[in-house]
Amino acid sequence: MTALDLLDLDPSLTEEERQIRDVVRRLVDDRVRPYVADWYEEGRVPARELAREFGKLGLLGMHLTGYGCAGASAVAYGLACQELEAADSGVRSLVSVQGSLAMYAIWRFGSEEQKQRWLPPMATGEAIGCFGLTEPDHGSDPGSMATRARRDGDDWVLTGGKMWITNAPIADVAVIWARTDDGVRGFAVPMDTPGVTAREIRRKMSLRASLTGEIVLDDVRLPADAQLPEAVGLKAPLSCLTEARHGIVWGAVGAARDCLETTLAYATTRTQFGRPLAAFQLTQAKLADMAVELVKAQLLALHLGRLADAGRLRPDQVSVGKLNNVREALAIARQCRTILGANGVSGEYPVLRHANNLESVLTYEGTSEIHQLIVGQRLTGLSAFA
Repeated sequence: MTALDLLDLDPSLTEEERQIRDVVRRLVDDRVRPYVADWYEEGRVPARELAREFGKLGLLGMHLTGYGCAGASAVAYGLACQELEAADSGVRSLVSVQGSLAMYAIWRFGSEEQKQRWLPPMATGEAIGCFGLTEPDHGSDPGSMATRARRDGDDWVLTGGKMWITNAPIADVAVIWARTDDGVRGFAVPMDTPGVTAREIRRKMSLRASLTGEIVLDDVRLPADAQLPEAVGLKAPLSCLTEARHGIVWGAVGAARDCLETTLAYATTRTQFGRPLAAFQLTQAKLADMAVELVKAQLLALHLGRLADAGRLRPDQVSVGKLNNVREALAIARQCRTILGANGVSGEYPVLRHANNLESVLTYEGTSEIHQLIVGQRLTGLSAFA
């Protein structure tokens, strides 16, 4: 039991879940932590190399079954996300977008041929996927997407653009969502298809250890079998977002935990006025409040993971987790920064890097306001979206 495990939660995990968590933690300590501050500062990340490392460990699409995927539990997947984001949100995003968005969309809605073509190399990290839903003018309102897919003989022709797409600059395949005469449909689009271009988005102040891009679709001609046959309507991409949001519920806990572990170590060794910072009442009050919020977030993530493994997790419940855990993780990161003082803005410590990353996590995969409305609709039975 560590100092931050106030409620002694470790016994609530199975032996296999603890082993998976610890293996991922060791990998992150070896392959990410020593380098991630430089990646963040330089705005780069060896994403393909990391993907292959993660693939060897079975982390890509780990909660999916078959096609080379590990078939792990939802809790095990959540614990992996927690350890990945304890290092950096951008690194966790690489895994989340690959497994919970791109791979899940193909696994859930694709044809057997599409699954056989894409999922095995994506599970090993040899192929990288991205998920094209968000557009330059349509973020929280995907139902208003402007990307169009029209029939031309037996082919489909896609026109439009997607924005803020994680992994796009290096992706081999994009799951693109477009409006058709029959509603929203999904397509597995090889990124080397003529008419597809991807531009990396630079000058980000957040998620700098993550590759983000814009995808332009200029009369992209695809064969009929590029369409995901089971993806019908907007519910299809939204169900993919639910998968990814579950990982975020856990990942935010990892970022908050890393901030608090760093701050606790700092406060117990940093001396001011002849005493460690941690010996002052105001510092202890901050630490206590943050530790309580952290353990509450851990309990919420674990409960949602158990519901998922029982097949009873609802999208609005995931919204509760995403809303609470990201919001509290960001508050913890900001408060930790105050205890570190000037050192809190230094790249030698991870706290402000986590805070900057969490600013993006707060708004992607559904803004806090969107999740408030989802919870509000669950409470009242009334939609406030329109």
